[in-house]
Amino acid sequence: QVQLVESGGGLVQPGGSLRLSCAGSGPLYKITLMGWFRQAPGKEREFVAAINWSSGYPYYADSMKGRSSISRDNGRNSMSLDLNSLKPEDTAVYYCAAKWGSTWGSWGQGTQVTISS
Repeated sequence: QVQLVESGGGLVQPGGSLRLSCAGSGPLYKITLMGWFRQAPGKEREFVAAINWSSGYPYYADSMKGRSSISRDNGRNSMSLDLNSLKPEDTAVYYCAAKWGSTWGSWGQGTQVTISS
């Protein structure tokens, strides 16, 4: 099965930047999209960004357009998300996920991102 491991979370001051990475293993050939979701305390999990695994075409949530950039390295089975101009409301656990068919079928364990001065 597809396994995903996130890295790169941490504490950042408002206005700062952060890079999140996701390493994949297993049958990645079946993946159509890889993406990032986040969940803040007391809130539902929400979509952040995604990338077409074969073409590299990106998708962004409106709240992240202009402040984030998603990329992938098929050769290294990895994906990254650059976050810029971070705000306190970006504080959340960020999850990497992989989609095939109509389902986000695999999820990472999550990495904490905290934006605070």
